[in-house]
Amino acid sequence: MKIGIYGYGNLGRGVEAALRQNPDMEIVGVFTRRDPATVKTVTGIPVYSASLVQDFTAEIDVMIICGGSASDLPEMTPMLAEYFNVIDSFDTHARIPEHFANVEKAAMTTGHTALISAGWDPGLFSLARLYMNTVLPEGKDYTFWGRGVSQGHSDAIRRIPGVKDARQYTVPVPSALASVRNGENPDLSTRQKHTRECYVVAEEGADKALIEKQIKEMPNYFADYDTTVTFITAEEMKRDHAELPHGGQVIRSGATGEGGKHKHVMEFSLKLDSNPEFTASVLVACARAIGRMNTRGIYGCKTLFDIAPADLSPLTPEEMRKKLL
Repeated sequence: MKIGIYGYGNLGRGVEAALRQNPDMEIVGVFTRRDPATVKTVTGIPVYSASLVQDFTAEIDVMIICGGSASDLPEMTPMLAEYFNVIDSFDTHARIPEHFANVEKAAMTTGHTALISAGWDPGLFSLARLYMNTVLPEGKDYTFWGRGVSQGHSDAIRRIPGVKDARQYTVPVPSALASVRNGENPDLSTRQKHTRECYVVAEEGADKALIEKQIKEMPNYFADYDTTVTFITAEEMKRDHAELPHGGQVIRSGATGEGGKHKHVMEFSLKLDSNPEFTASVLVACARAIGRMNTRGIYGCKTLFDIAPADLSPLTPEEMRKKLL
């Protein structure tokens, strides 16, 4: 199966690495909206201008979209779905239905198969919630994220005047997590579930007190959380915060039996040294599935809910039954 990578940053490098572990796939090239001469891939695969992408429609089975932000993907994914089978990791939960409809229209019109919102949340966590709700229809869901770097929140801090660099860690509140795991079914507010830790490199002469105030009062990012702000040097940032770890848990607490007398707790958890590399590994497995579905005449927009588990695996059905069942 031949794969294209649209965009090249942390996620694109992760896809490149993941494809090296999947010999049934090969990379045709990277397509960038930047100057191709400035993009150096890890293994020296070809880099092309995004303006040339239509010239490769016959050579690429699945295009994995690794560039652009959540604001770019609503335009980028439908555009590329006109020419390729595509995968993206769109993660704005509230806008997924709208994004799905737009990609569905583009893919169905041209006979392509598109997968949106692949990754781990949305993605694997979404599957966990589906399975858990199916098995325990009477119960309550909880999702905790972290301890890990939130790239979106880090970017929000970096946009504040006087901030040179920043990392923001989302951290579950230990007592809340313990209560859920104990099957106590607590009602938890946003503030009770997570805290936010911010590490900031300020520009020389910047008003640190004002920066801290702007961070803690930022709506939709920090205002609803207990937030700590720690100012550090650029050297400390490079030494202590260069990696992008993340993870979390999806937990469902439910009951069965007469009067719900038997309690059950289901949990799916991830602990990731590299968020982009793990997300890329999910995208590569999904590329295999989307390519297979398209060859069977299954067109339009899909989510992980629509993919058969067997389509994700490089193993044959016989191998899966022998090794995994």
